[in-house]
Amino acid sequence: MTSSTSLIAATFVLGAGTFGFRFAGPALRSRVRISPSSEKLMATAAVVLLTALVATAALVDGHDFVGIARPAGVAVGGVLAWRKAPFVLVVIAAAATAAGLRLVGIP
Repeated sequence: MTSSTSLIAATFVLGAGTFGFRFAGPALRSRVRISPSSEKLMATAAVVLLTALVATAALVDGHDFVGIARPAGVAVGGVLAWRKAPFVLVVIAAAATAAGLRLVGIP
């Protein structure tokens, strides 16, 4: 297979898998019973995974620490999102914080 053929095949396989997962949720919801403790555990696990993703994206680039500007921008955005600020304001404030710190020489 050529690389473009492999890419197209992988795209179709991933698309079919995504559709299958999204279809299976509503289709199986009435047939499969999950205990309340398992539902709580899955909700907590989702929060932990998203937190880990944010932490790794905000703190490191490859194997190196990214400096203070990016984590500060993420923190500002996080606080504004927690305070239920409009999404556009959250993004602009986070970007402005990181850019402002980098402008004054803080990496």
